[in-house]
Amino acid sequence: MRADGHAPGRPARDQHHARDAQDDEELLRRCATDVAAVADGIRQVSLRTGAALRLPAPTASARRPRTALAARWALLRALTDRRGLGGPAFTAPYPVRRTPGREDLARLVGVTALRLKIAAVLVNHPELVHDPGMRRLTAAVTAGSDPAAVRALRRLFQDRDAQRALAGLAPLMAELPAVRALLDASPPPGPDRCEGAAEAVGLTDQERQVIATEGSLLGFLRNLEVLSTDGRILVQNVRGPDGVVRYVVQAPGTAPGRPRTGSPHAGTGAWRDPAAADPPHTRYTRSVLLALREHGIPRGADLALIGHGEGGTVLLNLARDRDFCRAHRVTHVIAVGSPPDGGKPADPRTWVARIVNRHDLAALPEAGGAGAAGPSSGPRPNRYEAHYPGPSREFPACHLLRAYIAHLRTVVPEVREYADEALTPYRGTVVRTQAYRVLDRAHPPEGHPFLTLPTASVRTTTGPVDVPVRYYDSSAAHLCFPVDARTARALLPDAGRMAPSRLGGRALAVLSLYEHRCSTIGPYAEIALSLPVGDPWRPRPYDVAADLLRRLDLRRSGRHVLSLAVSSEEARTVAQELWGHKALLSGAEADLAGRALRFAAPDLGLTVEGRLGPGIPCPDADWVLYGRRGEGTVRTLVRTHGRPRLHTGTGMRLRLDTAAAEPMAGQLRRLGLDTARPLFVLACPRVLLHRSAGALLPC
Repeated sequence: MRADGHAPGRPARDQHHARDAQDDEELLRRCATDVAAVADGIRQVSLRTGAALRLPAPTASARRPRTALAARWALLRALTDRRGLGGPAFTAPYPVRRTPGREDLARLVGVTALRLKIAAVLVNHPELVHDPGMRRLTAAVTAGSDPAAVRALRRLFQDRDAQRALAGLAPLMAELPAVRALLDASPPPGPDRCEGAAEAVGLTDQERQVIATEGSLLGFLRNLEVLSTDGRILVQNVRGPDGVVRYVVQAPGTAPGRPRTGSPHAGTGAWRDPAAADPPHTRYTRSVLLALREHGIPRGADLALIGHGEGGTVLLNLARDRDFCRAHRVTHVIAVGSPPDGGKPADPRTWVARIVNRHDLAALPEAGGAGAAGPSSGPRPNRYEAHYPGPSREFPACHLLRAYIAHLRTVVPEVREYADEALTPYRGTVVRTQAYRVLDRAHPPEGHPFLTLPTASVRTTTGPVDVPVRYYDSSAAHLCFPVDARTARALLPDAGRMAPSRLGGRALAVLSLYEHRCSTIGPYAEIALSLPVGDPWRPRPYDVAADLLRRLDLRRSGRHVLSLAVSSEEARTVAQELWGHKALLSGAEADLAGRALRFAAPDLGLTVEGRLGPGIPCPDADWVLYGRRGEGTVRTLVRTHGRPRLHTGTGMRLRLDTAAAEPMAGQLRRLGLDTARPLFVLACPRVLLHRSAGALLPC
């Protein structure tokens, strides 16, 4: 051991590199802040110059009668000249024609600030390179030239689907509203006067089994995990050790890649409902107030507010509402994984705590600013700040509530104990539990009307899952290869009587690639190898062609999934237990939203990439998928809604490493696909779909 306390060799080098990376990130962040301030200064000068043009003409001197005209001409050139400020056209007293390709100087400088901010975030979190929102944002800010980048960003901010993806970029959320306002993509956001709504809803039997019946910090946080992110909050009446009934309000945040189901914190709500806004006028806060009013909390009752992420921010805002705090006594506010709140509670006696993983970019100021070295009390009374380094740096995994629960149990148990001691009045028996769904009347739920359908909860080993499983934002590409019919038949299970369908004299193999950015089981990538098959009881060679004319629920043919790999544990569990597919867990990088496709699964030793050939529009491709569970066959219906196109597959290539993982690699080689090009590709850059629970057939 060295004198400086570091072990020799690689650990010291790693710590040195970590310090260098942190210094680089800090330098880039400061540069981005300075450049953004310059952009704002240029914009203010442009506005003042335009205002000067609107002033009445000054009285001209008898000796210099054209002085006023010369001054106006100088101001106008300062705004419109190619080397000038390029101020907005509305600042002039009459319409001004822009120079083609010219953008405001303030906008160009603002895009530079955004580039610096992106670079700063990626220094210590390179995993965000593969985030769909970051990928689209990076493509926009690097679009050829600076003017092209401005125009690409403007289109991006106007695209509702892109806003859903950008809403997951918590590290940049503080920067995007300013850039958006600078680009004039929409008017500057003001106080949100839209009415929220709330309605009481019941809990499922499975949820009731895990909802806490005794008050504790971990119990309340587990309740938030049960609520997931489907727009519900929970209110519990707790009889404390002194016999007094108090109330605990629990508000979850949002999880990346999960649907928001029409709740007030919609995809663009992160831009419209900033923490500094007037609390009663944000839709989420207004909806919470309506839920508490319906719950019937008596005037003067004690309340504790506990939230995660966005939910913690809303509850901190609620504690700043003077009218609410006059009616009720907010004794405690605990925000887990929430950004810092600059305001003070309306009641100075309110105890406020923030628990933050230092690697959680969503909860730290300046997109990753360092917090305290460990749990510590803040300088203000009744304020507790606990910043700790979690075991994993990867974002957004370190922001998930399940990670915080695990850390409070094992990494920082002293923080849990301190918070539980503060919550002593609420550590009693729960006498009533009621969930409320908070709604946004201004916007329909995501996926409406295709994905607004009845659901049921099904138990799995990783927890309850709502079926049908819904996918709100996905990209898909199906590569179709002609293969030998006998080889294909040999790969099908012996227990069934399935036979491969034929295209001419050959069978067809389908390699399906999916990039699921938003679904009810979270974001993940998926690759599946399947064979079109006929009716399990009466197989015929050309069943697939005949079945395309039938409704999906009446089809007898389908695709039997030979092998499947997914990038999340929850998706693997659902695939095996609900759909009967033998699924592997494998990391993957997918980019299927453009003409150039790429899907890489290093764990499988498999890469698919290339550029799509000419294509034609075609109808939505609904499918029946077959799998195996025990001695039976599982039949699953998959409905899709998008704009698929049928492309030639000449530009696509499949590559397998020599040590590619089984069973998928072996099946691909047996079918002769390791060196083949697809006959055609069915691609859909954006598709909605839902998969039913599998029905078990006795064959």
